[in-house]
Amino acid sequence: MQDLDVRLQQLAHKRRSLPEHAEIESLTKDLTQLRDLLVAAQTEEGDCAREQTKAEQDVDQVRQRAARDQQRLDSGAVTSPKDLENLQREIASLAKRQGDLEDVVLEVMERRESAQERVTELTGRVASVQSKIDDATARRDTAFEQLDGEAAAVTKEREVIAGSVPADLLKLYDKLRGQQGGIGAAKLYQRTCQGCRQELAITELNEVRSAAPNTVVRCENCRRILVRTAESGI
Repeated sequence: MQDLDVRLQQLAHKRRSLPEHAEIESLTKDLTQLRDLLVAAQTEEGDCAREQTKAEQDVDQVRQRAARDQQRLDSGAVTSPKDLENLQREIASLAKRQGDLEDVVLEVMERRESAQERVTELTGRVASVQSKIDDATARRDTAFEQLDGEAAAVTKEREVIAGSVPADLLKLYDKLRGQQGGIGAAKLYQRTCQGCRQELAITELNEVRSAAPNTVVRCENCRRILVRTAESGI
């Protein structure tokens, strides 16, 4: 039964130590950072889009005003030299204003295009990392299924053996296992306890040697149950 318990511990340790755990954790951190960058890029693109719309509206307003002034000038309705001079001056000013605003539109469009490219790039990187996470998760889950299946079989086998062990001995074994790092019983091999690796003293060996086969003997040093075999050296 001790061998089965050791195997269960090994399976549990292997389950906790799968390389996919660290891989998923690292990739998840990368994904979080990339998503933050993507949100920032999307926000910038949205801000640029609104800024571009506003700048284009400003250009349209100036263009419409300049068109009205030009229409007045071309119609001949303005005859006063002073009014004509003022109107021409305003048309020239509006033309300069329109040029400046169109430059603003171009600058905003360039920033928006850059932000859109950044969004496209980050969207691809997010998808790539997510795909890697999905792959690692699938590999981890497959390993889980295999390990859990083996653990279930070992547990079932342990239950069968435990059913044949006297209740008081099983209770003692489980207690020692909890106190001794999962090892409640250890083989006595060549007069040495395989639990604590200490060789038994002569008097202790004599006691073990004289004990009946069904008598529970324990290591004086670590107090684990000693399992006697043909290789115990007694």
